[in-house]
Amino acid sequence: MPLSNQSGGPWGSGSKPPDLEEFLRRGQGMLGGLLPGNLGGRGIALIALAAIALWGFSGFFRVEPDELGVVLRFGKFVREAQPGLNYHLPYPIETALTPQALRINKMDIGFDLRRDVPAESLMLTGDENIVDVHFSVLWKIKPNRVGDYLFNVQGPESTVKAVGESVMRAVIGRSNIQAILTGARQTIETAVQELMQKTLDDYGAGVVVQQVQLQRVDPPTQVIDSFRDVQAARSDMERAQNEAQTYANRVVPEARGRAAKIIQDAEAYREQTVAEAKGQASRFSQVYEQYKKAPDVTRQRIYLETMEHVLGGTDKTIIDTGGQSSPGVVPYLQLNSPPRERPTQQSQSGGNQ
Repeated sequence: MPLSNQSGGPWGSGSKPPDLEEFLRRGQGMLGGLLPGNLGGRGIALIALAAIALWGFSGFFRVEPDELGVVLRFGKFVREAQPGLNYHLPYPIETALTPQALRINKMDIGFDLRRDVPAESLMLTGDENIVDVHFSVLWKIKPNRVGDYLFNVQGPESTVKAVGESVMRAVIGRSNIQAILTGARQTIETAVQELMQKTLDDYGAGVVVQQVQLQRVDPPTQVIDSFRDVQAARSDMERAQNEAQTYANRVVPEARGRAAKIIQDAEAYREQTVAEAKGQASRFSQVYEQYKKAPDVTRQRIYLETMEHVLGGTDKTIIDTGGQSSPGVVPYLQLNSPPRERPTQQSQSGGNQ
């Protein structure tokens, strides 16, 4: 049945609304009939007070140790609540949210617990190769920025995942595949973490990136065997280079040591030779000065010193050529020749005959 008739009034044939006092009186009568024992006005007041008390106690809420409370007044952020028992004005004046702001969250990109996700993991490198990248992002809500986390970004978790994948593709796109597969893992992780944090701060997401972990970086499955062969060959090359460098580190210092020793010996010989030459020159000058004072004596002394130096280390033989021994001269006896044989008795007797 329609609410209005042809006369146009919503309450029947006339446009006058029903009496408000009559409506309240009828409602009170109906409520009194429903209450046991017909409590009357005092019972209604007690029930109302109990309802108000329950409504007031409904504002208590608990924040767990890994959570942080956020109090909203008519939907607007007003304050934060620390872990423990807290209170806010009852609904609908204030409400409370308790996001897990102190817990570190982990998000896997490129894979999940059951399978790989090629749409997320396959990335193009700077030298136009394709790599399969699996990585994880550790993040949590930034301290004192819970309001930003709840209200600035719609879907913070999906935003963190999208930013992580986008930043990883950008960093991989600036790197060569060989560096990605070998020694650039730490550099890539640091670069992705810093760029993710900058992007999320620009969004005002209220998120802090704790760490980026590369779980696996491999070529696509179709060519992984060939890449492993190339990597093994490069490892052999690096090992040979390291061995050569080790040999050079051992040989070069030894050669430098020998060269330094030769130079030091040459310098010592030079200093010795120069010192001896200077000493001889000084001695000659002194002898010359004495020679000028007494030439005959000096010549005699030089002659005697020279003969002493020449004959001092040789065997000396003195032969008397005059036939008679000079006084004080021992006759020369050649001891090195074999002794003469003495004549036997037979030869002596034959001679007597």
